Amino acid sequence: MKPFVFIITLFFYYQAKATVLYVGSDRLYKNISAALALAATGDTVLVGAGHYKEKTLTVTKSITLKGINYPVLDGEKKYQVISIKADGVVVDGFKIIHSGISSLEDLSGIKIYDRKNVVIKNNILEDTFFGIYIQNGTNCLIQDNRLTASSREEQQSGNGIHCWKSDSMQIIGNTITGHRDGIYFEFVTHSVIWRNTSVKNIRYGLHFMFSHNDAYIANHFKNNGAGVSVMYSHGVKMYSNIFEENWGDGAYGLLLKEITDSYIDGNTFIKNTSGIYMEGASRIHMQKNLFKNNGWGMKIQASCMDIEVTKNNFIGNTFDVSTNGSLVLNTFDNNYWDKYEGYDLNKDQVGDVPYRPVSMYSMIVEKNPPAMLLFRSFITSLLDKTEKVLPSITPEGLKDNKPMMKRFF
Repeated sequence: MKPFVFIITLFFYYQAKATVLYVGSDRLYKNISAALALAATGDTVLVGAGHYKEKTLTVTKSITLKGINYPVLDGEKKYQVISIKADGVVVDGFKIIHSGISSLEDLSGIKIYDRKNVVIKNNILEDTFFGIYIQNGTNCLIQDNRLTASSREEQQSGNGIHCWKSDSMQIIGNTITGHRDGIYFEFVTHSVIWRNTSVKNIRYGLHFMFSHNDAYIANHFKNNGAGVSVMYSHGVKMYSNIFEENWGDGAYGLLLKEITDSYIDGNTFIKNTSGIYMEGASRIHMQKNLFKNNGWGMKIQASCMDIEVTKNNFIGNTFDVSTNGSLVLNTFDNNYWDKYEGYDLNKDQVGDVPYRPVSMYSMIVEKNPPAMLLFRSFITSLLDKTEKVLPSITPEGLKDNKPMMKRFF
């Protein structure tokens, strides 16, 4: 019991010593830098409303930096606004604007350097190069921030929330617009991306690279340059996200490249050029997803294997599935296809004849894209009808042996 009593006594001792330092035009501290210099571990620096132009604010102690009525921290297009170089720092309630731009230094609105247990919440970031940048962070929380940028070129814009070589991160409830990538993960493990909205970013709403055993859940990715990209990763869980209106040449809702042992469950793909494009993927479980009104529901290249596609809805897509090869090492079962014209004589809600989702015309377009000019012509309809009767170039193994007669949800 003695160690326990000692720890409790120590906790209350430090709580009693913690102080609040007030910053504002009518306060003892007129600028934030002075308060930061005098603050001790456990203190709170409380900043009143105002417009503060101070060269990079560097936090080197475990303190809470709290804004009242969103005081403005202005980088004047020259500086990084906040640098965090201590564990356990909290930054809450600021409007951070006009960081400098430098690809060599990756200047940011808020940057965390090799730290753990940092909390960044309830902030507004506008016109920053990188928004929130975490370098080698552990167990940090980035929550309920709003990040907006307006650059139109990738070279002039950094990522909204950028995580590099980090572990156990929580990215929750943020809104990101106008950056190069909305959220970027590289060498990030055991982390969660939950309930974020990433829209109208120049390149990707979310970009994964070499990041393993992560989950992204209930996010909304809309109208980004190329949707979401998950590359060279394994153990990724993708649940209940919305991929919407990611249009353009080479665009898609979700790109999977060289990804293994992952799950895609309960997502909605609506009005994308391609709902999912996968290349070099293996051991992926896909179920209970909705593919609706896309150009292609799925493009699954011949380099993919052990993909299980089951209990999904395919509705209103121009092409449900497309591929570029004849050898199929993947499984399609118990999906609902609105183009299915089969019958169900025993009334068990499962079609009595298999459904082949790859049309002859989609195979032709895959090899000769200009053939899209003939879309909806009589000749293409005739080719597809003929192919169903006498299959010749569509892959024999790519079929749903148990197509459902009714959609799942």
